Amino acid sequence: LNELHENDDLTPEEVTDVRGQARFLRAYFYWMLLRKFGPIPILPPEGADYTKSYDELAYPRKTYDECVAFITSELEIAATELFEKRDNLNIARPTKGAALAVRAKVFLYAASPLVNGNTEMADFTNKDGQQLIPQEYNEEKWAKAAAAARDMIEYSEMSGLYKLYTFERRPVSTDEAYPTTIEPPYHEEYSNKPFPEGWSNIDPFESYRSLFNGDIYAAENPELIFTRGTNGDSNDLKTDNTMVDFVKHQLPGTFGGYNVHGMTLKQSEAYATADGTSFDKECYTLWKGKFTNDENKDEHKYDNVKNGVWWGYTNREPRFYASVAFNGAQWNALSIKEEGGKDSRNKQIWYYRGATDGRINGSDNWCITGIGIMKYVNPNDCAKWGGSIYQKVEPTLRYADILLMYAEALNNISEGTHYQVTSWDGSQTYDIFRDKEQMRRGVKPVRMRAGVPDYSDEVYENPKKFFEKIVHERQIEFFAETQRYYDLRRWKIVEEHEGEQIYGCNTLMNEEYKDMFYLPVRVAELQTSFSRKQYFWPISFDELKRNNNLSQAPGWQNYD
Repeated sequence: LNELHENDDLTPEEVTDVRGQARFLRAYFYWMLLRKFGPIPILPPEGADYTKSYDELAYPRKTYDECVAFITSELEIAATELFEKRDNLNIARPTKGAALAVRAKVFLYAASPLVNGNTEMADFTNKDGQQLIPQEYNEEKWAKAAAAARDMIEYSEMSGLYKLYTFERRPVSTDEAYPTTIEPPYHEEYSNKPFPEGWSNIDPFESYRSLFNGDIYAAENPELIFTRGTNGDSNDLKTDNTMVDFVKHQLPGTFGGYNVHGMTLKQSEAYATADGTSFDKECYTLWKGKFTNDENKDEHKYDNVKNGVWWGYTNREPRFYASVAFNGAQWNALSIKEEGGKDSRNKQIWYYRGATDGRINGSDNWCITGIGIMKYVNPNDCAKWGGSIYQKVEPTLRYADILLMYAEALNNISEGTHYQVTSWDGSQTYDIFRDKEQMRRGVKPVRMRAGVPDYSDEVYENPKKFFEKIVHERQIEFFAETQRYYDLRRWKIVEEHEGEQIYGCNTLMNEEYKDMFYLPVRVAELQTSFSRKQYFWPISFDELKRNNNLSQAPGWQNYD
């Protein structure tokens, strides 16, 4: 940041961009620390003299608001320095859009209940007693968050660089793994309109699935704003891709995977039915003994579920099938090359006890909840028989997040209250208020892409009901994207969600007693609890020893 201008090997434009990358990274790392540990020390912008003693380098935590002010101001500067677009070889380098998106995220968290007037954190202080979490609620912070998200939306529409990714309808199937588009149940408002006003011209299932599974190059994905994936200018892309390892943990043992990533029953139940209505838990008794077969195919036309599958896994919304590897789901493994494995392509995988991928005594390689994960899995992915796992990147920030953040922030502004907020570059001023059409601007495209109806006017008009819907929508849309852990904490509703017991299927049951397999069973190995100290991570003993001015997070041992 301070010396780069002296570099003669870079053009002036490259110098500016590299400086922007460094500035972005510093702000981004601060943001990751702030999100995890709460208020943190901020080093002098010019840098610290590392030759000094620990005592001279002992910086106290800044207040949460001071951290936010520094991070967002740095991101605003970075947005003026960074390139707007990266190619696939440089996909993990930040862009102008990434700087604006992270800035919006930081403002959203700063407005959220955990750090906006949270008197329960009055004891989160520096060693001199300075309170680090704002004790008075400030609604204007939600207006700033809404304006920051609006900045990103306006920039995206003006530049044409970012939008929700959609896949056009596939009228004819070319392979079992790439099925003909299934239209959602007929809806008089959405079935005959093209995206984003409806879903008549898109394939909701493929639109969501291919966002994550590597079927589209990261640089060609208009929804991907930033990824922490690996750049493609070295062999690292082939040998050090964490998403490949992630998928290997999801793959059944049949395909060379570890078969250990399980989804909770709560998450699988959260996905709606095909018409958008909530999944009914009463189905466990209502559909006892009902499984798919040749005779009832016409009764589950909103999925591609094969025979022998429990009825509760039929007629669910498209994101369910792109995310959930339910018992009897089909895994494609199209990359298999060796003769001995070719018969295993497009194969149903079962988690019943005694099945190849079911519960195994004396082994940890089985799905502990009886519900697997399909998200990030490509139809080609296989780790044996000469197959391979497709390269893919982590979707750290995508445009759907910006849209839902915008709607959430507007929902928290009191009815009739207006705030005038200047855009990030000072070019315009937004009139920010609880505008239901602007809230719909954020939510509706995400719902249309998913093939489920938009919320009713009654929901948009009721802040409490709308918040409940946003909590649910983010749970589904951002499953397995490192969002919900922090969302529940910033909303201060983590106790009711993470303090409850974890349930799954009854993995002790074999296929002979398959009805019993779907009865909810508490997963004894995954006990959970929550206490106040788990809102923020503790500072390690070694770090506290080095920095005498660094205070511990509430509830954790100080070691003084």
